[in-house]
Amino acid sequence: MLGLSLANFTFLHVFLSLVGIGAGIFVVYGLLTSRRLRILTALFFVSTVVTSLTGFLFPSKGVTPGIIVGILSIIALILAIVALYVRKLDGPWRATYVISVCVAYYFNFFVLIAQSFDKVSALHAIAPSQKSPGFGITQLAVLLIFILLTSRAFKKFHPV
Repeated sequence: MLGLSLANFTFLHVFLSLVGIGAGIFVVYGLLTSRRLRILTALFFVSTVVTSLTGFLFPSKGVTPGIIVGILSIIALILAIVALYVRKLDGPWRATYVISVCVAYYFNFFVLIAQSFDKVSALHAIAPSQKSPGFGITQLAVLLIFILLTSRAFKKFHPV
């Protein structure tokens, strides 16, 4: 774990995740307003990639839901990075970029909600497990919001 204690490593992982979520707000705003926010986009990519990669370094036995989300996030991020930096948003790569950025951002947000319900006592009281209706309803609402944002960004993002 990079020579850090588990507590420090966890702090680093959570910090990077929150940086990615914060930068992601601006990146999605850029998609919705058809602006390429280069520095914030790079910050989103770096922090979200490193968040996903560090997630694989936590001690675990077998494949966990977190590992699956991490793999899916890495796939989405690779597609977004290739679409932007290699294919220059040419033709269908614009759509690939928009969708994959939004999917990667959603995965980061999904984990934020899952961890919040697990670690924040007030939320844990509402939904003590991920099978609780409160957790499911929250995740469904967030998924619907992300579907709407992605659809809107797909229509709006046409950078020059």
